[in-house]
This record gives sequence, structure tokens and C-alpha cells, in this order.
Amino acid sequence: MFGLTVRDHMMIAHSFNGEVFGPAQKLHGATYVVDVTFERHQLDEDDLIVDIGLASEVLKDILSEFNMKNLDEIPELAGRNTTTEFMARMVFDRVARAIHEGRLGETGRGIASLKVTLSESHIAWASYHAGI
Repeated sequence: MFGLTVRDHMMIAHSFNGEVFGPAQKLHGATYVVDVTFERHQLDEDDLIVDIGLASEVLKDILSEFNMKNLDEIPELAGRNTTTEFMARMVFDRVARAIHEGRLGETGRGIASLKVTLSESHIAWASYHAGI
């Protein structure tokens, strides 16, 4: 399996519901480094996994939905604990949708799976990885 990763970041604010979250129940901020790895079984006719420029543009566009926002105020996320794990899946779903919509061009159609990793710091991160 071949893999190519692009990276960006987003800064968000959010709060959590539930005693398990301790002080994080209060509004706080996070800066996530976001890595998206595109995987395919074979390279395309140009020996690419996906166009890096297109992949970077799509990721930046997706993250703009969340960047510099309070996730508690986004109606789609109301009542959810927007944990790092949860947000990794949110980004994954949007990247997968972009691939299916053809936003990564013909080369993107050969992508077999994705892995989205959100790093909270140098010691903590979460991922979601699946076929598309």
C-alpha cells in the first residue's frame, strides 16, 4: 500500500459534557495539527497517489469549517463531545466526501483508504483510519 500525507492545522474552542472530562468541561481552546494520509494499492499512470496541491487545498477548505470557531456553537455538533477522536472522524468523513465528489481529480478516485490524525500536542493525538 502506498501512502501520502498532507498536513495543516486548526485552532478551535470547545467544552465537554460529563464529569470524566474534569476541568475540560469549561470552555477551552485547542490547536490541532491535522495529518491526512491517502492510501492506494497502486500508483496512477503518473506514479502518484494523489496530487499534493489538490489534497492540501481540500484539507484547508475542510478545516476552515472549524478553524477559529467555537465548536459548541456549530449546530451540527450541538450536544456532542467534540473530542480529538470525534473530530478526527469529522475530518475523515469530509475528506472522503470530497474524494467521492471528485475534488481530488481522477487520481483521487484510486484512493482505497484514509487516515486522519489530530495531534493535540507532542504527547497526545488521535486518529481515524478506514477504507473509503
